[in-house]
This record gives sequence, structure tokens and C-alpha cells, in this order.
Amino acid sequence: MKVAGFTFIKNAIIYDYPIVEAIHSILPICDEVYVALGKSDDETEALIRSIHPEKIKIIKTLWDETLKEGGKVLAVETNKAFQAIPAFYDWCFYIQGDEAIHEKYLPAVKKAMLDFKNNKNVDGLLFKYLHFYGSYDYIGNSSTWYNNEIRVIKNNKNIYSYKDAQGFRKNHDEKLNVKPIEAYIYHYGWVKDPRAMQRKQEEFHKLWHNQDWIDKNVVKAEAFDYSKIDSLAKFTGTHPKVMLKRIANKNWQFEFDLKYNKTKPKDKFKQLALKLFGWEIGYKNYRKI
Repeated sequence: MKVAGFTFIKNAIIYDYPIVEAIHSILPICDEVYVALGKSDDETEALIRSIHPEKIKIIKTLWDETLKEGGKVLAVETNKAFQAIPAFYDWCFYIQGDEAIHEKYLPAVKKAMLDFKNNKNVDGLLFKYLHFYGSYDYIGNSSTWYNNEIRVIKNNKNIYSYKDAQGFRKNHDEKLNVKPIEAYIYHYGWVKDPRAMQRKQEEFHKLWHNQDWIDKNVVKAEAFDYSKIDSLAKFTGTHPKVMLKRIANKNWQFEFDLKYNKTKPKDKFKQLALKLFGWEIGYKNYRKI
């Protein structure tokens, strides 16, 4: 069985993306990792090349930032990496620049790959999610966060990255048939030095909106205000080993009153339905089989 990883990145150092940790987290079960590397204003290329010279394959790209509708440029960049993967690979493991998988889940991922490798009805594997917020000690626990997403797909070039690259579709807007597995992706996109997060917010919205919208809706500040969140829970588990050095070097403080809860009634109902009955109410970008 042959497995390729793939991802995309640009300006990883300026915006403090844990892309090195992301790639290292999937590297143990990947023969190679294909990286769509956008033209950057920092030393991102050298950073990526330092990860593993033999396994890392770089595709240099230029982002089309006119593709503002729904963050489409992110899907376009994802597809560049996916399309570069040779046909002899069986599975493709997608990881975004602010994600990582805990090493304890890799055996389950590999087993699922082996189990469903020759099953033509299975397009991909569905992962659970933990969304960290403010610091590495808190996770989002309201239904505004997505609970699941596809991160492993068959090497079928009829599959493509969908909308803003959160998930995948195939053929002509058809949802993928996926097998849920007992493995979590750790999402760290909302954990940065507040100054770096503010820079990211101001820049990232340019991929969705024009400057007028940004001027009206994105607060100009020196640092991002993490306090404006509906509800959080304390994280009591362990982080992936690849993240430990980054976590130890954290240089800001964030504390949250766990009694504070501004979750909307409809979102509370969704949470309760999921907890009691396993019902996923709302948008799902996949078909479980």
C-alpha cells in the first residue's frame, strides 16, 4: 500500500502556521508529501525543505487572489497538490497548515486504509475534530464548530477540493462515500500569539471579501481579542508529540471562565441531539456508509 500526503501553504512564518508540525504528524505513514507552495514573502520554502528532503515534494504556485468567492483559492491550491500525486499511490492524506494528528491515532488510520483499500464504494475516511481556541488548553464545544471532516481520500482524480478547501467532492458536486474512523484531527487555527492572529485575520479575509467589507467588518487592532467566543471547554488530553515544543514556547496568556456560555438556543439543541441520539443536524459535506 502506497500513501502520499498533501497540503498547501504560503507565508507560514509571517502568520505563524504550524506547517512543520502538521507535515511531521502525517509523515510516519506517508511515503511522500506533496506541498503546493505559494509564492511567499518569508523563508517558507526553506522551512518546508528542511522537514525531510527525500520525502517532501514541492510544487511552486502563484495564488490567484481574485478568486474571492468563498475562499475558492484555497481549494485551487489544494487541488494543485493533489493533482501532482502520481497514480501509483493508493491513498492520499490531506492535512492543512494549522492541523495535526496525534500519533496515537496513526495505527487506526493505517488499518482503515488497509481494510478499505480495495473497496470501490469507499472514497475516503472521515475524522473527528478537536478545535483549540485561545490557547492549547481550551477547545470549542458549541455546534458552531464542525465535528467531522474528510482528511484521507482515494487517489481518484475525479475527487476535488470543495469550496474553501474544508472538504472534498467528486465528479460533478457529488458527496464522497466515507467510512468514519476513531481518530481525531487537532485543529490549531485559532491558537496563535494574539498579534499574529490579528495579522492573519486582516490578511485572510482578503481571500473571501473585498477591501470595503474588510474595512467595515474586521476590527483594526494591535492584537486579536480572544474573549469574544460563545463557549469553551477545558482540554484534558495530550497533544501530538510534534506540537510539544511549540506549546512549550507559547508566550501569551489566555484564561476563560468555563461558566460563561453565550451559545444560541438552536445551537444548544444541536449539541443535545448529537450527545443523546448521535444526530448530526445541519450541513454535512459527506455521505457516511
